[in-house]
Amino acid sequence: MQLIVTRPLAQAEPWVARLQALGCSAQALPLIGIAPPRDLAPVQAAWRQLAQQALVMFVSANAVEHFFGARPTGATWPAGVLAGSTGPGTSGALRAAGVPADCLVQPPADAPRFDSEALWALLQDRDWAGREAMIVRGEEGRDWLADTLRVRGAQVAFVAAYRRLPPQPDPGQQALLAAALAQPAEHVWLFSSSEAVANLQALHAQADWSRSRALASHPRIAQAAREAGFAEVVIVSPTPEAVAQWLASGPRLQSAPQ
Repeated sequence: MQLIVTRPLAQAEPWVARLQALGCSAQALPLIGIAPPRDLAPVQAAWRQLAQQALVMFVSANAVEHFFGARPTGATWPAGVLAGSTGPGTSGALRAAGVPADCLVQPPADAPRFDSEALWALLQDRDWAGREAMIVRGEEGRDWLADTLRVRGAQVAFVAAYRRLPPQPDPGQQALLAAALAQPAEHVWLFSSSEAVANLQALHAQADWSRSRALASHPRIAQAAREAGFAEVVIVSPTPEAVAQWLASGPRLQSAPQ
């Protein structure tokens, strides 16, 4: 069984390496391109305002990597400023970037979901009136956490640390896509973004996914895969170990709940 990892390249490569170390046959087919913002000035300005924030929430490992990639020389994470993360990949990137463990707020490893709602469950008991918060993301994104913080009286700003681009598969990745379409029973897609599902549809608008199977890291992503026509979808925790465990459980996947 060939697993197709669709994360952006910077995350797909270590995922593939880890999955292979766990005994899985995995290849990368990145379905989202990532690039720096056209203008780094807002990111650099955000660094100057970092110490006055009560919370800086990062939507992904890409947000972490590009935000810290624009860090001014000598700048460190301010004491007392919370760094919010919704999942293990983002949390790992924050730790690697030097964010102290006592500043990191993240859902527990055994959380049933990794999303803004799970993060908010850890933040909701704090007093947010008059506090400042920052959400580091791409040029667009989901506004749920910002809206929720504003209802509680916080001032929230967005920082676009990177841009998302359409995928540009190389010849090897194009061959992998063709093989997955020709032999759907021999392949399983791994989606960590609804946008990746949409980009796959755009890459091959006439494709029939009714015999294809997918793993998804969140119910919203699973729904996007079902709407794209995937025959079977299952929700898994967004870690290589959880994915490897599902793949080892048998050749058939149980469909995600409707």
